[in-house]
Amino acid sequence: MELLRKLEILADAAKYDASCASSGTEMRDSRDGKGLGSTAPGMGICHSYAPDGRCISLLKILLTNACNFDCLYCVNRASSNVARARFTVDEVVKLTIDFYRRNYIEGLFLSSGIIRSPDYTMEQVVSVARKLREEHRFRGYIHLKTIPEADEALIAEAGKYADRLSINIETPLEASLTRLAPEKDQRAIRRTMGRLRLKLDETAEAKKTMRRAKPPRFAPAGQSTQMIVGADEANDRTILSTSANLYGAYKLKRVYYSAFSPIPDASRALPLQAPPLVREHRLYQADWLMRFYGFDADEIVEESEGMLPLDIDPKLAWALRHRNRFPLDINTASREELLRVPGFGTRTVQRILSTRRSTTIRFADLAQLNVIRNKALPFIVLSDHRPSPSLLDGASLRARLQPKPQQLGFGF
Repeated sequence: MELLRKLEILADAAKYDASCASSGTEMRDSRDGKGLGSTAPGMGICHSYAPDGRCISLLKILLTNACNFDCLYCVNRASSNVARARFTVDEVVKLTIDFYRRNYIEGLFLSSGIIRSPDYTMEQVVSVARKLREEHRFRGYIHLKTIPEADEALIAEAGKYADRLSINIETPLEASLTRLAPEKDQRAIRRTMGRLRLKLDETAEAKKTMRRAKPPRFAPAGQSTQMIVGADEANDRTILSTSANLYGAYKLKRVYYSAFSPIPDASRALPLQAPPLVREHRLYQADWLMRFYGFDADEIVEESEGMLPLDIDPKLAWALRHRNRFPLDINTASREELLRVPGFGTRTVQRILSTRRSTTIRFADLAQLNVIRNKALPFIVLSDHRPSPSLLDGASLRARLQPKPQQLGFGF
């Protein structure tokens, strides 16, 4: 099979894996003339944007879409009637180097179907990273998808060459994974996540204690995972509780949410329709609240409801349920309180805290502070603004703050 045809098949087969954006890796460059490529702290990778607004891309492919496993939700499952292809290790290395030199990409995201055995597959994936790093001195970004059932030594070697490792937990409920992907074991996945965390902790500790010798390198951008949304009966509260547990237990950098997409010749055990994409969007917003705004998973979604509202964002939904905590005087409220005000982002809160040290914040200052005024004003008090009780307590507040429908155009 021609290399171009392989690339067409295996790039398309990789599109369902969302856990390929990254940040936080170590600084590397090739200005010394001894290597190829570079990374920069804080840069986003693949279908994501860097802090300076640049769109960063990488070669996102599978080593092969042939697979011994028959996961019902996967288009590349063993029983699926799709075109199959397989790269050799040297082909992936050549594609990565050629694409980088043409300025198409800034790194590699490599995953694979399971062929022969988990150990064999993982060995092939690691061989790609090893050749890029050792033979071609490639210093760009590498993200490897790890195989949970593979030997621990292979996963440790993967961390030596990769910037980030990820293992997909697939579904929030263990029972769902057993039903939809009988060859996979969520306990094995979590065990591997635990081993990765131990290695990451050991590396972090070595950096603190080793003064002269260089500490061993292990996946400096950490580990991530992905959950499928809508393939089983798990509600949003369950999904977020699982995410909170993963963040706490394994120090994951990110949990990615991928809306289930119906596939050809699907099993009757799967839903006939995909969940609304806005549900995936709301889960990402809720995930952000847990990671950066101090919210617990249990308070984001009401136990009686189980699902996030689709028409408003989860922070606004929380504020509407807890109107007794508002309005807040932004000149005296704590950082933790300010982070819960609708329309206030983390940077906005930091600007407020900095500004009020030297002056009293007034209504006219909100524009400079980048406050979303129409969303925030019902919940805050300023020296020259106080919302009327009838507005904050009124039944119409939700409708007033709900985004207005927009007519889509054709773009021309």
